[in-house]
Amino acid sequence: MPKSEPGPLHLRRIDDARNMRRFYVLSVQPTLFGGASLIRNWGRIGTNGQAMMQTFNESAHASEAFARLERRKRRRGYTERVRNAP
Repeated sequence: MPKSEPGPLHLRRIDDARNMRRFYVLSVQPTLFGGASLIRNWGRIGTNGQAMMQTFNESAHASEAFARLERRKRRRGYTERVRNAP
């Protein structure tokens, strides 16, 4: 059984002293041809931001890129978005 892709990851970096309110979203989606796409969306909170899609022949390569980007963003101060509990 193939390894499942990581779920969407919503990260935020908020620093009021520097007027910084950013978001970064990562997700892996399957392609029509058996590969996988790494979809990134980033920008200032409250805007649509920018998006980029990278395609990979194997989902394992997309998952590796996902993990690499997650580590990089967490080192830069991004943290997981906290959702309000009902």
